[in-house]
Amino acid sequence: MRHLALLLSVLLSALCCLSASAEVYTYIDKEGNRVFTDQPPRSNAQKLQLAPINSQPGAANGVHMPPPLYAPATPALPPGPPAYQLLRILVPEPDATVRANDGALIVSATSDPALLPGHLYRLLLDGKPAGEPGRSPVFPLNNVERGTHQLSVEIIDTLGRTIEQTPNQPFHMFRVSVAESADLDASRALVAAEH
Repeated sequence: MRHLALLLSVLLSALCCLSASAEVYTYIDKEGNRVFTDQPPRSNAQKLQLAPINSQPGAANGVHMPPPLYAPATPALPPGPPAYQLLRILVPEPDATVRANDGALIVSATSDPALLPGHLYRLLLDGKPAGEPGRSPVFPLNNVERGTHQLSVEIIDTLGRTIEQTPNQPFHMFRVSVAESADLDASRALVAAEH
């Protein structure tokens, strides 16, 4: 059955390429397979009646391509090997606890090869862009709220398309609150009074 399906697909391809004056014959060979040929008929061959070729005048080489139904919103990236072999966050390390009462943090990333022309780094904090994209892989953050956050760094092109992206990397921001600070001061005063 597979053989017959393959044979039919080859025949249909051949029929598309034949001119209107070509003759096609079919017969069953000794093994029971249907054969299509343009050779003069055998004793059991039958001549096939082909429909006329559908062509449009003025088309180059008889080939006419209809216009595309839609155009993509942004041009696709050219196929090829990945531009970057490595992109990762150096600082802070994964799952690190950052102690900063003002919520300040410096994020640093690296890529191999170095940033290519027309590409920019962009930092994502909890899935949202943090600051403007730029050529520097160092990102200062200010007033990050206490708690666990996710960092990721992207390399984007001039159209804003993501070329590479690191996986989300958690870190924990530890900020002493006013209440905790007052409790700490009271504990220190109590210890000092006991001595």
